[in-house]
Amino acid sequence: MRSDRNGASSRIPVALKILIAGGFGAGKTTMVGSVSEIRPLQTEEVLTGAEGADDTGGVEGKTTTTVTMDFGRITITEDLQLYLFGTPGQDRFWFLWDELSQGALGAVVLADTRRLADCFPSIDYFEQRGTPFVVAVNCFESEQRFGAEAVGRALDLDSGVPVVLFDAREPTGARNVLIELVEYVARRQLAAAAH
Repeated sequence: MRSDRNGASSRIPVALKILIAGGFGAGKTTMVGSVSEIRPLQTEEVLTGAEGADDTGGVEGKTTTTVTMDFGRITITEDLQLYLFGTPGQDRFWFLWDELSQGALGAVVLADTRRLADCFPSIDYFEQRGTPFVVAVNCFESEQRFGAEAVGRALDLDSGVPVVLFDAREPTGARNVLIELVEYVARRQLAAAAH
């Protein structure tokens, strides 16, 4: 803790790095943009017209894609800030994930039930590296919703991995997903320390 000129103490908040991952069109850019308290950095580019380069099945209205990352920041408490790094969802950009994931506390894997299989690569990536993650099912207005338990079973998640239903466009829901992740990481760390 340090003091300003008037003698009042000013705290330097703890900053934690969180990855926002998932398949193409799952809502990563939308989530970062909806919850960030700063203007988010976005690296969106127009989809290529090359045959077979972009599978838009289930997300036919999508015209852009993240080519590097999205970046945002949210203050959870006076002492805790989260730095959000949205990963690119298409496999041709996955080489960036190793750099983006360095130093990350954990990850949010966005799942779109219209294309549920698209989140398997993200889940596999974090499981192989031992990175804690939660699955956040982005509930689009017109799409059939599945319960959290059904999605967890369909994804064959390890027991205890949280599955949260939310709308990536809603700041409160996105914030709650991030809080769930931080709490899950804390529970894992306490359990590991108890052994």
